[in-house]
Parts: sequence; structure tokens; C-alpha cells
Amino acid sequence: MSELVAVLGSQFLWLALAAGLIVAAVGGPLGCFAVWRRMAYFGDTLAHSALLGVTLGFLLHLQPTLAVGATCCALAVLLVYLQRRQKFSVDTLLGILSHSMLALGIVTVSLFDINVDLLSLLLGDLLAVSPEDLVLMAAAGALIAGLLFYLWEPLLAFTLNEELAAVEGVPVERVRLALMLMLALLIAIAMKVVGILLITALLIIPAASARRLSHTPERMALLAALIGGLSVLLGLLASVLWDTPAGPSIVLAAAVLFLCTQARPQHS
Repeated sequence: MSELVAVLGSQFLWLALAAGLIVAAVGGPLGCFAVWRRMAYFGDTLAHSALLGVTLGFLLHLQPTLAVGATCCALAVLLVYLQRRQKFSVDTLLGILSHSMLALGIVTVSLFDINVDLLSLLLGDLLAVSPEDLVLMAAAGALIAGLLFYLWEPLLAFTLNEELAAVEGVPVERVRLALMLMLALLIAIAMKVVGILLITALLIIPAASARRLSHTPERMALLAALIGGLSVLLGLLASVLWDTPAGPSIVLAAAVLFLCTQARPQHS
């Protein structure tokens, strides 16, 4: 018991909790748009490019979160460009980019013999969050939250019907790019929390859970953020009590909460 009290009073645990709650707060509303627009595969594609971003960060002596954010944003812009210029389906483009970026990241790591902890990249290293990491995550989270607040109505119109939104004067292409860039920034800060392999799960599961309990978009976004935050809290607690990896524990907690929501009737 004394060891548990000591851990609960340690700085690293509170830093980890703050970082996880930041990701949950902005990941919940963004996850709703990912669910509504069926963009789970897009999240995987950005996550797979994170390894390349970490590699470039080491080579260029950049902070890893900044390097990953820049790489993910560049990939989002590339995807928007390819969607407009090529006649391939979105699924095909995502499949090509997803596996290409992951392969390029692995090859780059091996070519330059970069000493990175692949396990922490794949599964997250939340308990190793530093004050500097937290500042960057808070800044990125505040930027995403501000953009979401400013673009909420255009994003909803764009999600419901792109053609009708364009007729009503919504700049569809700009809104599409803004959504993808926000997702890219979220991937960059969430990598530290749950890792490359589990980022999409933390994005999608709370939103899917909230969908069952909501009858308005705003309520779903709020509930998704709350469920994501509860998942972080329960996952960290499980990690401390049973010495399990923090990232997978958080995702597992989110999955358990999702199953619990299925017992309730869905709002019409």
C-alpha cells in the first residue's frame, strides 16, 4: 500500500495523466468526425507515418513530437492532392500510403542505424512524458480545440453532405484539409500516449461508445471526450496496480467502456 501511495504521489504519474487527458479532450470530438466520415483507415495511415517522422527528427535533431507532426501534416496534404488529381478510390490511396510510409520508416531506421525504442513507439510510453512534452501537447491540443470550435458548423455541414455544403458556400476543400491536419496533429501528440499501433483505437472507440448514448453531434463530441478521459484514468490506474503497459491498458479500458455502452438502447 505504501508503494502505491508513493507512486500516486509521483510527478511522472500526474504528467502522464495530464497528457492523456489532453489527448482525450481533443481526440473525442475529432474521433466523432472520423466515425461519421468512416476515416479510421486514414488514422492508421497517419499513424504509420509517425515512425518516419521520428526518424527524421533524429536525423535533423528535432523534437520528435514536432517532427512527427510535420510528417503527418505533409502526408495529409499529399493525400488531399492525390484525391483531387488521381482516379483511385480513397481506400486504395490510403492502402498505398499507409504501407509505404511504414516501410520507409523501418528502412530509414535500419539505413541510418538510429537507436530508437521501437516498442515504445509502437505501444506508447505515457509514463515517460516530460514537462517539455506536456507543454508541446498542450499547445497542439489548444490549437486543435480552437480550430474545432471555429470550424464546427462548416465541419458538420461538410460531414452531412459535401455537395449541399458547397452549394451553401462552405469551402469544402479547405474544411477537408483542416480536418486532416487536425487529425495529423492529434496523431503526433497521441503517439506518446498509446503508440503507433493503438492511436486509431483511442480515436475511434470513445466516439463509437458515445454514439450509442447521444442524439446530437455536440452531445456525442462531449461524451466521447469524457469517455476518452475515463479510459485514460482507468488505464493508468490498471498500469500502476498491475504493472501493465500504459498505452494498451488505456485502449483496453476504452474497449470495456464501449462494451458497457452496448447494454443501453441507442437514441433514435
